[in-house]
Amino acid sequence: MKISAAAAFALVTVLGVSACATPSADSLAQNDPWESTNRDIFAFDMWLERNVARPVGNAYRTVAPEPVRDGVHNALTNMQAPVVLANDMLQGDAERAATTLGRLVVNSTVGIGGLIDVASKIGLPHHDNDFGVTMGKAGAAEGSYVVLPVLGPKPPRDIVGAVGDAMMDPFTWARFDGRRTLLLSRQGARVIDTVDRRMDQVETLERTSIDFYATVRNLYRQSRNAQIRGSDAEGAVTDLPDL
Repeated sequence: MKISAAAAFALVTVLGVSACATPSADSLAQNDPWESTNRDIFAFDMWLERNVARPVGNAYRTVAPEPVRDGVHNALTNMQAPVVLANDMLQGDAERAATTLGRLVVNSTVGIGGLIDVASKIGLPHHDNDFGVTMGKAGAAEGSYVVLPVLGPKPPRDIVGAVGDAMMDPFTWARFDGRRTLLLSRQGARVIDTVDRRMDQVETLERTSIDFYATVRNLYRQSRNAQIRGSDAEGAVTDLPDL
């Protein structure tokens, strides 16, 4: 995800407000020194999730049948492939880089611009990758846990990673007629797709968790650490749906 000026401002706001708080021993043990403020922001994010994201997600499922939603997801995944490829190469993972390049070529052509995931059917499975993972593999620490308004969990390493991914995205630099419309459409589709893909999991976790904030924090870290170690973390709820 690209990080915007609003997100940067939100981070400064969080850090500024949190600077006045005295972290508890448990917060420090969890590397979450701004837990009180993070919980307040998390509660706001959950209010948005329940009152905005879920109604939007339900409406999307009503108007778009599953094959259409799958096609949107596949196309968005294909558009993100250059960023995944760049990070595969930065990590020196030739095998994964070859798989990502093969997926990009196959799905962009035979898969009609990525609408159909032909590559998975011929033995080229999808994997996620980003610059936050690249930095983690290089030894960069996560930093203190931070929850941002709307964006959800975004520790410092992943905020920097989001900036790095934006710099690697060809659409950041490409210039063509209709570019702005395409970027806005892609971002809107990402939001709706993320809501659709994670809505059921978030509802289940919220219903079954004793401390939903702590559960999301732990799952986020487990998923990111699994990606850094090279383990599969597909399907994990790593943050709240982006709104």
